[in-house]
Amino acid sequence: MSSTNLPHQSEELERLRALLPGWVKTSKTMCQAGKVASYIPELSKAPADALGIHVIDFSGNSVTAGDCGLSFTMQSISKVFTLLLALIDRGPEIVFDKVGMEPTGDNFNSMLKLELVQPSIPFNPLINAGAIAISSLIGGDGPEEKSERVLRFFRRLAGNPELAYDLDVYRSEALSADLNRSMAYFLKDKGVLKGKVDDVLDVYFRHCSIAVTCSDLSRMALVLANDGTDPLSGEALIPRRYVQIAKTFMVTCGMYNASGQFAIEVGLPAKSGVAGGILTLVPGRYGIGIVGPSLNPKGNSIAGVHLLETISQSLDWSLF
Repeated sequence: MSSTNLPHQSEELERLRALLPGWVKTSKTMCQAGKVASYIPELSKAPADALGIHVIDFSGNSVTAGDCGLSFTMQSISKVFTLLLALIDRGPEIVFDKVGMEPTGDNFNSMLKLELVQPSIPFNPLINAGAIAISSLIGGDGPEEKSERVLRFFRRLAGNPELAYDLDVYRSEALSADLNRSMAYFLKDKGVLKGKVDDVLDVYFRHCSIAVTCSDLSRMALVLANDGTDPLSGEALIPRRYVQIAKTFMVTCGMYNASGQFAIEVGLPAKSGVAGGILTLVPGRYGIGIVGPSLNPKGNSIAGVHLLETISQSLDWSLF
C-alpha cells in the first residue's frame, strides 16, 4: 500500500489544514526582523510582510495558507533543477569534474575558496560559482536553446506549461551582476567554463528569473519526494540516483551557510532563494513551497524558516 493511502497521512493533512493558518500568522510576525533583498534592485519591490505556503501530497490533495498566490522568482532554488538537467545531459563524471561536493561555510556569492583551494573549481553546485559552472553544462547550441530546454524542464516538473521568465528581474540581475561576472571570468581562466562568459551568464540569469508560485514549487518538490517520478502523472522525469544527489546537496548546502542549523531544527532537504522562496519536501509524502521575501542575515526567508521549524517539530517530520 502506497504512503498516499495510509490513513494516518490523511489525518495528518487534516491536522495541518486546521493548524497551518495559526502557524502562518505567528511566523509572519518574524518578517519585521528581516530585510527584503536589494542587491538585485527589482527584488526590493517584494512585499516584506508576505508569507505563504502550499503543501501537496502524492494524491494531489493540498493545503495552503497565507500569501501563497504571490508570484516570485526562483533565484537559487533553480540551481537544484539545473544541476539535475546537467546530470541528465552530461552524467555525474563530467559534472563533478567541474564542481565539487562539499559545503563551503562561506556566503553563497563568495570567491574566497576559488582562489585558495586547488583545484580551482566551485565547492558545490548550489553556490553562485557552482551554479554558473553548471549552467555551462546544459545541453544546447547557444544560450537561447539552453534556456529554452531549462524552461521546458521546469514546466514539466511543475506541471505548469505557463511558467515564464520575469524579464524585469532578468534585466535587473544582468545589470547588477559584477560579482557573478568576476566569478565567471575566474572560472573561464581556470578552464572550468568553456565558451563565452556572457553566454553562460545569460543562461544563469534566466533560470534564476523564472517566476513561480508556492504551488509550482510544491509540485516540483513532489517529484523529488517521489524519487524523480511525478506521482500525479506517473511520468518518470529524473533518474532516481540523480535525485538522491540533489537531495543530499539540499541537506548539506541548500540553505546557504545556515544549512547545518536548518538540518538540526527542521531536518528536511530544502533549497532557498533570495526572492524569499523555499522549496522543501518530506520524502515519500509531501512537496512544499513557501514564499516570504523578508530575509535573515544568511539570505533565507526569516518567516519561512520559522514556519518550517514549527511544522516539522510539531509533526515530527525531521529525517534525523
